[in-house]
Amino acid sequence: MKVVSQIKDPIRTEMELFESKFRDSMSSQVALLNRITYYIVNRKGKQMRPMFVFLCAKLLNDGQVNERTYRGASVIELIHTATLVHDDVVDESNKRRGFFSINALWKNKIAVLVGDYLLSKGLLLSIDHGDFDLLRIISVAVREMSEGELLQIEKARRLDITEDIYYDIIRQKTATLIAACCALGACSVKPGSSDVETFRKFGEFCGMAFQIKDDLFDYGAEQIGKPTGIDIKEQKMTLPLIHVLNNCSNKEKKWLINSVKNHNQNKKRVKEVISFVKDRGGLDYAVSKMLVFKEQALRLLEAYPPSSYRSALELMVNYVVERKK
Repeated sequence: MKVVSQIKDPIRTEMELFESKFRDSMSSQVALLNRITYYIVNRKGKQMRPMFVFLCAKLLNDGQVNERTYRGASVIELIHTATLVHDDVVDESNKRRGFFSINALWKNKIAVLVGDYLLSKGLLLSIDHGDFDLLRIISVAVREMSEGELLQIEKARRLDITEDIYYDIIRQKTATLIAACCALGACSVKPGSSDVETFRKFGEFCGMAFQIKDDLFDYGAEQIGKPTGIDIKEQKMTLPLIHVLNNCSNKEKKWLINSVKNHNQNKKRVKEVISFVKDRGGLDYAVSKMLVFKEQALRLLEAYPPSSYRSALELMVNYVVERKK
C-alpha cells in the first residue's frame, strides 16, 4: 500500500473531498438503498479510477481541478460500482474484496436493481449539469465493456481465440474503463483538446498491461503464491495459454483444448496445463507483451513537462505491472 499512498500524495486533498461528494451522489429517499450504498462506500478498494481522473486533470491544468473533475470521478465510480454489483450476480459470486457481495446479503433481485440505480445516478449526474462530453466518454466505455464480456463468452464456448481477438476482448472489457477515467480527467479541464485522446490512449495502454498482469496471477507468476488456475476452470483464454496454443504441435493443441474444455474441474489436469504453459514460455511471452504496453503508456507522458502529477502517473503505470495482487 506504500506505493498507492505515494501515488495519492499530489491528490490527497481532492480524494478526501471526492469521498464526501461520491457519498452524496449515491443518496436516495429509500432507506434500503441508503443502507446498501453505505455498505458499498465503506468497503471501497484502492480507488485507482478516481485517482487517474484527478492526476490527469491536475497534470493538464497547472495542478488545478474543477467541479467537472469531481463529477467525472463520481460518474466513473458510480458506473464502475454498478458493473461490479451486476458482475457478482452474473458470476454467482458471494464475495467481493473479502466481504460479502450485495447479492449474497440482499439476493439477486435487489442487487440487479441497485446496479441499475447506480448506473442511472451516474448518467443523471452528467445530464443534470450538462456534461454531455463527459457522458459520451462514459457511455462509450459502458457499451464496450458489455461487448467485451459477450465476446469473451462467445469465444470461451468455442476456444477459437487468436491473440488479436484476445487484445480486442481485454481492450473492451478492462482497458476501456481506465481509458475513460483518463479521458474524463483531461476533458474536465481541457474539453475538445487533443489531450483528451492522448490520455484516453494512455489509459488504454495502462489497462491492457493491467489485464495481462491479472492473467499472470492465475499461473502463480512471480512468487505470488500457489497457482490458482481459476481462468482455466472458467475456460477463459488468457495470453499465456493463447501463445502456447498457437505455438505447439497439433497433438499438444488437441490435448490442451480438451483439458480446458472437458477437464477444467480436474485439479491434477489443471496443474498439468499450468506446468505445460510455463515450460513452453507462455508466461515469459505474456510478460514481454505487458512491458510493451507499459512502455507505450510511459512514452505518451514524456510529451508533458515533469511535475509531481506526471511522476505519480508514471508510478501508477509501474505499479500496475509490479503489483503483487
